[in-house]
Amino acid sequence: MENQTSIPSQFKAARIAGLLYLVAMATGLFAEFYVHFPSALIISGDVAKTASNIMAKEQLYRIGIANNLITFTIDVVLIWTLYVLLKPVNRNLALLAVFFRLVETTIACIAIIISYVAMQFVSDADHLKAFDTNQIQALTILHDTYALSFVVVAIFLGSGSTIFNYLLFKSRYIPKALAAWGIFASLLLLMSQFAIIIFPDVEKIIIPACYGPIAIDEIALGFWLLIKGANIPEMKS
Repeated sequence: MENQTSIPSQFKAARIAGLLYLVAMATGLFAEFYVHFPSALIISGDVAKTASNIMAKEQLYRIGIANNLITFTIDVVLIWTLYVLLKPVNRNLALLAVFFRLVETTIACIAIIISYVAMQFVSDADHLKAFDTNQIQALTILHDTYALSFVVVAIFLGSGSTIFNYLLFKSRYIPKALAAWGIFASLLLLMSQFAIIIFPDVEKIIIPACYGPIAIDEIALGFWLLIKGANIPEMKS
C-alpha cells in the first residue's frame, strides 16, 4: 500500500496535520466566542440592527474577517497534509476529498469577501437612519447570501471530511473508533445542512447538534496525530 520513500513524508504530514487541526480549531473558536457570540454582531432577521452593530464595532468586525482568512489559509495547508498522508491508501479518493475541501475553502473565502463588502457598505453611510429602502434591501441580500454560503461550505466540508475519515478508517493509521466517529460526525454535518435548506425553521435546533460532533472529532484527531502520529506499517525490503 505504501512505498518506502513515502513513509517519512507521511509521518511528517500526520504530525503537521495534527498541529493544524488544533490551530484551525483555536482560530475558529476565537471567532465564535470572542468576535461573534459575545458581541452579537450578526442579528438573524434584523439587518438594520446588524448594520448598526457593525458600525459601532467595526474594528472587531475587521478582526473577525482577518481571523477567518487565517483559518481558511490554515485549512489549505491542512488539506495538503491529509492528501500526503492518505494518498498511498487510495489516491483517487484522497484527490476527491481534496477537491471537496478546496471547494469548501473557496466558497468560504467568497463569503468572507461578501462580509467585507457589507462592512464597507455600512461604514460608507454617515448614519444608519440615512439608509434608504434600496440600501436596506441590498444589505438584506448580502446578509442572506453570507448565511447561505456557510451552509454550502458545511456541505462540502462534510463531504470531504467523510472521505478523509473513511481513508483513515481503512488505513488503520489511527484507532478505528476515532475514524468511525469522524465518519459519523461528517455525515451528520452533511445531512443536517440539507435539512436546513429544505426546512429552514429547524436551523436553530440543528446547528448546535451538528457542529458539536465534528468539533470533538477534529480536536481528538488533532491531538492524536500531533502526539501519537500515524501508525504506518513499514514495508519489508
